[in-house]
Amino acid sequence: MELPAANDNVNLSAYRPNLPLSVLNGKASSGGFVESDYYQSYSDGSSVASRASGALTGYETLDAPPHYDFYANTQAWGRRRRFRPSLIQLHGNPEDDSQPPMYEEMNAGQTGDTSEEDEEEPKEPPAEPTRFGWVQGVMIRCMLNIWGVILYLRLSWITAQAGIGLTWVIILVSSMITGITGLSTSAIATNGKVKGGGTYFLISRSLGPELGGSIGLIFAFANAVAVAMHTVGFAETVVDLMREHGAVMVDRTNDIRIIGIITVTCLLGISMAGMAWESKAQILFFLVIMVSFASYIVGTIIPPSLEKQAKGFFSYKAAIFATNFVPNWRGPEGTFFGMFSIFFPSATGILAGANISGDLRGISASCVNFYSGSCVVRDASGSLNDTLASSTPMESCVGLSCQYGWDFSECINNKTCTYGLSNYYQTLSMVSAFAPLITAGIFGATLSSALACLVSAPKVFQCLCKDHLYPLIGFFGKGYGKNQEPLRAYLLTYIIASCFIIIAELNAIAPIISNFYLCSYSLINFSCFHASITNSPGWRPSFRFYNKWLSLLCAVICVVIMFLLTWWAALIAIGVVIFFLGYTLYKKPDVNWGSSVQASSYNLALNQCVGLNLVEDHVKNYRPQCLVLTGPPSSRPALLDLVNCFTKNLSLMMCGNVVTTGSSPSVLEKASSNRHVSWLNQRKIRSFYRGVVASDFRCGVNMLLQGAGLGRIKPNVLLMGFKKDWRSDSTLAANNYIEILHDAFDLQYGVCVLRMKEGLDVSNPPQSHVNQGFDGGPENSDITSPASLVRTSTTSSITVELEPQPTTVFQKKQGKRTIDVYWLSDDGGLTLLLPYLLTRRKRWARCKVRVFVGGEIDKKDEQKEEVLSLIKKFRLGFQDVEVLPDIYENPQPVNVQHFESMIGRFRLDPNPKQDSDSDSDPPRQQEAPWMITPQDLERNMAKSLRQIRLNEVLQDYSRDAALIVITMPVGRRGVCPNSLYLAWLDILSRDLRPPVLMVRGNQESVLTFYCQ
Repeated sequence: MELPAANDNVNLSAYRPNLPLSVLNGKASSGGFVESDYYQSYSDGSSVASRASGALTGYETLDAPPHYDFYANTQAWGRRRRFRPSLIQLHGNPEDDSQPPMYEEMNAGQTGDTSEEDEEEPKEPPAEPTRFGWVQGVMIRCMLNIWGVILYLRLSWITAQAGIGLTWVIILVSSMITGITGLSTSAIATNGKVKGGGTYFLISRSLGPELGGSIGLIFAFANAVAVAMHTVGFAETVVDLMREHGAVMVDRTNDIRIIGIITVTCLLGISMAGMAWESKAQILFFLVIMVSFASYIVGTIIPPSLEKQAKGFFSYKAAIFATNFVPNWRGPEGTFFGMFSIFFPSATGILAGANISGDLRGISASCVNFYSGSCVVRDASGSLNDTLASSTPMESCVGLSCQYGWDFSECINNKTCTYGLSNYYQTLSMVSAFAPLITAGIFGATLSSALACLVSAPKVFQCLCKDHLYPLIGFFGKGYGKNQEPLRAYLLTYIIASCFIIIAELNAIAPIISNFYLCSYSLINFSCFHASITNSPGWRPSFRFYNKWLSLLCAVICVVIMFLLTWWAALIAIGVVIFFLGYTLYKKPDVNWGSSVQASSYNLALNQCVGLNLVEDHVKNYRPQCLVLTGPPSSRPALLDLVNCFTKNLSLMMCGNVVTTGSSPSVLEKASSNRHVSWLNQRKIRSFYRGVVASDFRCGVNMLLQGAGLGRIKPNVLLMGFKKDWRSDSTLAANNYIEILHDAFDLQYGVCVLRMKEGLDVSNPPQSHVNQGFDGGPENSDITSPASLVRTSTTSSITVELEPQPTTVFQKKQGKRTIDVYWLSDDGGLTLLLPYLLTRRKRWARCKVRVFVGGEIDKKDEQKEEVLSLIKKFRLGFQDVEVLPDIYENPQPVNVQHFESMIGRFRLDPNPKQDSDSDSDPPRQQEAPWMITPQDLERNMAKSLRQIRLNEVLQDYSRDAALIVITMPVGRRGVCPNSLYLAWLDILSRDLRPPVLMVRGNQESVLTFYCQ
């Protein structure tokens, strides 16, 4: 074909497909979506494809331009989702009428009549859940979590205990942890589209379900307990107000419990009303807190009244700042880490807005710490009568207040002071310019934080339930309404919060939360580090201002602080993580999130495989790495189960399948279908699967023999089923079966052939991909195909359902039976090694291994001791050895006659009728190299008679064995015809009740009695 020259003014725009507007913008046209327009947009009359071919099949396409729909998992309402043309559509033969499998899968329900679908489509778009911007959804929620109960009710008390200096250290450490965690969270959150579930979603999609699931439970539980903490703070304030006005219901503790339960019940009603109501309430609380905080700052500047001075407030004084700068530990919580554990829950607002919360928390807490520590003394009585009299000597006055005209010596000495930083939790209210504003701020802070935790805990738990990682919790994942509110999870959170409200002590609840949050922060930072260190191409966060080593350092610091705070709570948190980690590893839930654990597994496996190339193989480390010719694995489960017995958790097992029916898309899909791997996983067989498409069976097996494996992780033993129907099948098929054995020997493979009386093939005819070279099924089977080596079905449909899981004899416990090993020829020790590996399995452990060897009758005892000594040096533990001198006797004539009738079809007529003047080659060399000439039969007569005799010996000695393992004879190329060799294998293993495994190593040692 002559191409147009550059100056011929070819208009390339004529070759551009005219895309309909409805396709370009993704919207339906006025008349509805016309599906033909979609396909014609890539194959219309002006396209190159249509110019090259006059026949249109409906899905030959040009390359589609990039589009959002090609990468999205969902579609917008009101338009159909577009699909990227598959590679089959782009390069496949347009005359081929068969639709490729991926085409059917991607466009299911979109290639036919869509009238019914159009009628069933909803007339109106589905209701959108409530969405919030960064101000309402991030900043406000973050600030409300930071300016919470700890800031209002405990920060001044922490300052009195730890002093201003150490309180700044506490704030600095918390700022560092939350700041680095915020950077890590931002990196993870910008590495893809984040859905609901918060911390759980970030960790689980980054580290995988193993750690993500356990942290989801811990974080949801911590939020539920946080509801109790904030509610108890609110109840404390209400009870203090009631006591100031002389109102008491029962006592202080029970009053806190009663008010707390009533409060959390009201909050539950607000949260269940929906996210919109909860958001409006948060805005109101935020405004109240801002006003109250301004009132507090103004109050520190206004000169104090006598009432405030009596309670220890003297405005800004350098002496008060200097005294309060150093710690003054009091009570059982009077330690640095005790104060840290109480303060740290205020830092949990980082997860509500990772980009700004680290700075906000540090600023606000430092301000309150500085203002309170510079203005209020640690101890005060609150009595106006405790002014310092002029007659009182200064030496007898105790405390810093003496410098300002107040004498609190009596309550200080008696430790009965009720005011001051160390004794009065409502210090902010006392210092404020207008105390009711602080009270309102406390109400807003505690209620907003409690409401935020009451909403977040069920949402996290709902996301965990929907992932179906653990049993019995799916009940709580059901959503209601347009926002899919988890009402059942709300009730569970309410119950947990109510249980902790009964504790009624804020200082006892806060340390419990600290450990759980530190555990979550540790894993968030580790997630960021792990995702970065794996160098996965999928790790591309938009947020670049993070450092993987800082994330790792922060993760370690979090774990250390957990144990320094409360060692038993740290053990509980870590124990929960380990328990659910083990459960998830054991159950292996069917989820795939592309986690960093998967990426690191790949890196580790790749590095280990490459590292093996640096070390030479050693006989002590020999492992039978098996290539098992199974066809579809579900068709020969007995062969798989036997091989699995000596490869599970020990060595490589790879199932091979050869398909010889062309290279159409459907055939390629069947050969490489994940259905086979799923079947293996369902059967709990640890094996790889490799399917190939080849022109013939032998060629495909050669591809597997030479190409299977990676580096030193490659097969060295070929296992296959015995071809029972070799006499009724085509002679070409029988010849190729033996040629595969020769090919394996040429490639230095060990070879094992399994034969069972009932056959290996359990598939029902017609069965796809059944390679007759593996096993022809039962001897009376009428499933023959002389023209081919592989049976395949003509259907092109994809079977989604897995094949059944039949039970085989190798899955059962064998009891006190025997494994009879006929070590007749030394093949390097593989004939002994495989039975030894079998006895290491529980189901074979009680079996007794008997070793049979050939020998002479007059030297029987000597030969037995010699073999026993050799086996003892191999440390195999086999004690029963028997010498068989009768294997060299002649077989019975009836069995010889049976053997001759077996090979009769393949014997070449010594006197064929042919023209006397013909000088062509003999028929065997010209047409049938597998045929047996009289010279071949005479040359191999001794070996033939020995195989017949061995079968008689097996009938006598091993009739009741659980398994017979026997050294497989080897037929020499060019000397032993393939049909004769196959007859040897047949006569050797015929009419035996136990399974027979014929083994031949590659004549290299796989056993050694040396230590190096």
